[in-house]
Amino acid sequence: MMLHLRSRHWVVDEHDRIIIGEGRKEILETIEKTGSINKTSKVMKMSYKAVWGKIKATEKYLNIRIVNTDRKRGAWLTHEGRELLKKYRLLKETCLKEDDRTFGVIFGQEMVPEEEKE
Repeated sequence: MMLHLRSRHWVVDEHDRIIIGEGRKEILETIEKTGSINKTSKVMKMSYKAVWGKIKATEKYLNIRIVNTDRKRGAWLTHEGRELLKKYRLLKETCLKEDDRTFGVIFGQEMVPEEEKE
């Protein structure tokens, strides 16, 4: 039997409110791709209000603006928004590598099927 580790990571404030996690990462990435909060909400199958609410909550908790909007230009990430996304991606990549290493140490060799050991 092969076991695999699944990990999710959230950055939260002192009150355990989510600042950024997979969902907000996807929102920011989709805004980068589409240039629109409305299109982002459709792609993600969320309401416009829910997407906008998550953006505003993160902005409020961090006291920075992460998304700019303009009726003519659409939506785009601010410098701070791009930095937040970049840092979260790096955090996630680093955490997943460490998670995999720790998983291997704890569950390691005894979990590899005999036919795969050769």
